[in-house]
Amino acid sequence: MRIFLISLVCIGVFTGCQKKPESAAVPAVPVSAIKIIPQTIPADFQYIGVAESSHIVELRARVEGYLEKIAYQEGALVQTGDLMFVIDQRPFLASLEMAKGELARQQAILWNAQQSKNRMVPLYEKNAVSQRDLDNAIADEMAAAANVLSAQANVTQAELNLSFTEVQSPVTGMASRAIFREGALISPGPDSLLTNIYVIDPIWVNFSVSSGDLLKARDLIQRKLLVYPKDMNFDIEVVMADGSILPAKGKIDFTDPALQQSTGTMLVRSILPNPQGWLRPGQFVRVLVKGAIRPHAIIVPQTAVLQGQNGIFVYVVDATGKAAIRPIEPGDWYHDYWIINAGLQEGDVVVVEGVNRVQNHTPVEVKSWVPIAPNLSPEKAQEGML
Repeated sequence: MRIFLISLVCIGVFTGCQKKPESAAVPAVPVSAIKIIPQTIPADFQYIGVAESSHIVELRARVEGYLEKIAYQEGALVQTGDLMFVIDQRPFLASLEMAKGELARQQAILWNAQQSKNRMVPLYEKNAVSQRDLDNAIADEMAAAANVLSAQANVTQAELNLSFTEVQSPVTGMASRAIFREGALISPGPDSLLTNIYVIDPIWVNFSVSSGDLLKARDLIQRKLLVYPKDMNFDIEVVMADGSILPAKGKIDFTDPALQQSTGTMLVRSILPNPQGWLRPGQFVRVLVKGAIRPHAIIVPQTAVLQGQNGIFVYVVDATGKAAIRPIEPGDWYHDYWIINAGLQEGDVVVVEGVNRVQNHTPVEVKSWVPIAPNLSPEKAQEGML
C-alpha cells in the first residue's frame, strides 16, 4: 500500500513538471489613426518664374543733331506723350523756312501759268493763237502745279523732321537711363538708341513646365485623378521673394507649342495687372497655377508613410485589430499630406502616430483620431468611424 501511494505521488510530480505554462497575451499598441475619406481638393502647381515687360519700346533718334536736353528723370515712370529728349532745333527750323519759301515761289509760278492759260483760251477760240501755243500754256500750268505739290511735300518733311527733334514717350512705363548725354552728336542708324521704356502694367511672368510634368499630368487625367479647369482657364498667383502674395491674379495668355530642346521644357507666359509696380522685369518669383482639382482624392499625413525594402507603404488596421502593411503609390504634396494615387480606398484605417512601435500583424488600439485634411476637424474625422 505504501509503495502504491509513493508511486501516485511521483506520477503527479512528473506530470506537473511536464505541463507547459500558458503564454501571456500580447498587449495592443496604442496609436493614432485616420479613416480614409476621399474628398475633392485643389491641385495647385508651383514653378519658378521671371517677370518681363509686356511691351519694350526703344526710343531712337530719327534725325541727326546735337542732344540739347534730357527732359525726363531716368528710372522713373513716364506717361504717354511725355517729353523725353530735345535735339537742337535750329537747323530744322531753318530748313522749314526754306521749304516754305520754295513753296511760296512755286505757288507764284503756278498762278502765273494759270493766268497765261486763261488768256490763251479765248484767243485760241478766235484763231488768234495756234493749238501748239495753247498746249504749251496748259503744260506750263500742269508743271507748275506739280512743282507746288513737290514744294508742299518738302514743307511737310521739314515739319516732320522738326517734330523728330522732340522725342516723346509713346507708352506709359518705366524709363531706363539715357544712353547719350547733353551735347552728344546723335544720328539715325545702328547707334541711334536713346533709351528704353518698359511697360510694367500689365506685366508678363514667364515660367517653364518640364516634359516630365506634362506626361505626369496626362497620366493623372487619364486615370481621372486630375481635372483641368474648363478651357484651360487657370488662375495665376505670384509669390514674391519675401513670401508675400501679389494681390492681383493673372491668366495664361501664351503657351509655346514646341518644347525647348536644350532644357526639355515648355515656355508658358502669364499676364498680370501690376498697377503698383511691385513686379519689375527680371525679377524672380514663385508662380502658383490654380484652377485644377483632384476629385475624390485620398490623402494621408506624411508621418503615416514609410519606406521599406519593398517600396513605400503604410500600416492599416485590419478587421482583427492588427496592423497590416499596405503598399501605396504616393503622388504630390497637399500641405503636409501625401496624395495617394493607389493602394488605399475609402474606409481604410491608417496608423498615423505610433508607427515606430508597430510591425506587421501587431495588435493595435486606436486611442485618438487625427484630421484627415486641413479643412476637416478631429471631431469630423472621428465621426467617419461611427
